[in-house]
Amino acid sequence: MKRFVFPLAVALCFLVLVSDHAAVSAKDTWISVRTKNFYLIGSASEGDVRKVALKLEQFREAFIQLFPGMKFNTPVPTTVVVFKNRSAYLPFGPPNTAGYFQAGPDVNYIALSTERSGPARSGLDGVFNIIFHEYIHLLVDNTLKNSPLWLNEGLAEYYSTFKISDDRNYELGIEPGSHLLFLSRNEMLPLKTLFAVDHNSPYYNEKSKKSVFYAQSWALVHYLLIGRDGGGKQLTTFLNMLANGDLIEAAFPKAFATTFEAMQKELANYVRQDRYKIVKGQFNAKLELDTMTEAQPLTEAEAQAYLGDLLLHSNRPEAVTYLERALQLDPNVGMAHASLGMLRFREGKTEEARASLERAIKANSQHYLAHYYYAYALSRQRPGDTSGSLTPEQAAKIREHLKRAIQLRPDFPETYTLLAFVSLISSTQIEESIATMKRVLAESPGRIGFVFMLGQLYMHKSDYKAARPLLEQVAKSSEPESQHAARLLDQMSRIEQTAAKYGDPQTRTRGSRSTATPAGPEVIASETQTVDPSDPSAELREVLRKPAAGETRIMAKLVRIDCERKSIFFVFQTPSGLLRLRTNSFDDIEIRTFTADVMGEIACGPRKPVNIVVICYIPNADKRLKIDGALKSVEFVPADFKLKPDKQ
Repeated sequence: MKRFVFPLAVALCFLVLVSDHAAVSAKDTWISVRTKNFYLIGSASEGDVRKVALKLEQFREAFIQLFPGMKFNTPVPTTVVVFKNRSAYLPFGPPNTAGYFQAGPDVNYIALSTERSGPARSGLDGVFNIIFHEYIHLLVDNTLKNSPLWLNEGLAEYYSTFKISDDRNYELGIEPGSHLLFLSRNEMLPLKTLFAVDHNSPYYNEKSKKSVFYAQSWALVHYLLIGRDGGGKQLTTFLNMLANGDLIEAAFPKAFATTFEAMQKELANYVRQDRYKIVKGQFNAKLELDTMTEAQPLTEAEAQAYLGDLLLHSNRPEAVTYLERALQLDPNVGMAHASLGMLRFREGKTEEARASLERAIKANSQHYLAHYYYAYALSRQRPGDTSGSLTPEQAAKIREHLKRAIQLRPDFPETYTLLAFVSLISSTQIEESIATMKRVLAESPGRIGFVFMLGQLYMHKSDYKAARPLLEQVAKSSEPESQHAARLLDQMSRIEQTAAKYGDPQTRTRGSRSTATPAGPEVIASETQTVDPSDPSAELREVLRKPAAGETRIMAKLVRIDCERKSIFFVFQTPSGLLRLRTNSFDDIEIRTFTADVMGEIACGPRKPVNIVVICYIPNADKRLKIDGALKSVEFVPADFKLKPDKQ
């Protein structure tokens, strides 16, 4: 699914427009309208804003009614910004567009101009074609588990040309002209090739190749839905089989009662005819907006805050101009403080971010996102940081704000995911988080990030049987978490191999984030060295990590772990005194345990009792520094383990 993301160089070209349009856009008359599934704000007339609202609700209802066996859910709110004309829209949208869709984990944004210009496809209808396409992605990604890319894009293209008249009569299947032209002049891909396309494929990313992918995906979905007898029901069966974990190679022939080769011929004949059916139907009743939905006026400051937040979610640097302008007009606009806080957090200005978010909560304690954003900023030292640790006091404060966010908006899923993250890095309330994430996944089974979190929670408690299928699902996806999940699966296999070798099912990796970080190189026993059966430590010595060049390996006692803002210090007791070794994070070292005697998780603070460990580190040559070296690995071993064999 393509998203509009603005690189800095492109965004800067808009800066010359910001100063002029900031005042103009804000001084327009802005209103808000809330419907069942959308929140709209606009500088357009109330009538135009309501028309947009009605069309979006009608489209959503049409899609859901045409898939009666599916439960479509969109818990992340969608805000629609309706500009009165293209001139007002211009500073906020991609070049040469009149509307776009910007998905986000906290808020989805739709922005468009109601001004008609050019032919229907490039005018207002063309704007809705784009928005309908992306909104289908939102529904599919959230709801359909294991949906292949060709189906996702094919459905989005199929429904993008949706038409409705008289609030009741609809048309589906209208062919996009560009696809017809391409299919009439080019050969289609073999179905096995089409089905193998993912987000990294040239057929999805390269301009010269992706036309065939989009056109053929549309044609296949069109054929399955309305060109093939029983195709719609068969497609639903196919989707259910994929959701249950069936591979496409097995699910497709079974669901459609044919082979890939036969379906290829059917599709080729369908395209060759160059005549595509259009479904014309009528809903049982008119799809209308709730007449009780009243338009509410927005202040100039509130309008500026929404415009700034729209730009923030589009990764546009000029967002700060609008947010600061909103606060100049009214220092108590909580939304502006919240958005500015997240902007500062993205910039790495953690303290400024938290201060802004505290002001957001003070200005509007009923805004659930303010509490969620604040908890998010407290849970990390910097953007993208998932390897830190939390004190009990920090974890309690984060949970306090997340629970407040849940009270205000119980169906917002990201709050529960952040709660689970806090459980992982604090090693507390794991069972409670597992139960919560199972409920969240039941509502949003297509969200790979939620699947990944649940898999990590199961792995944390060493329930590998439950963790493996979840992590395998993530690893097979094209989402950013896939590589991480693959490493965790590898780590889990090595842990199980070691456990089987020692006959101890409790052997496992532990750590502040042990279930979310790879353990390191494979543990492989040497094939060239003979193990002395009279030496109980001999076999374990064979599977310990071998020190790399420049590293020192010793046996010691782990007495405490000191966690500071940018560093973590492991303190060991050795025969010659205390040894203080540094690492950037738990992610940067290998942590292994070969004993069931370890009490508690590997987290910051004193070890009670202390643990017997084998460590590898690079000694510090500069004695002026207050550390003794850089830690590379920690392996927990039984109390009677001997690093060196007894002399004969």
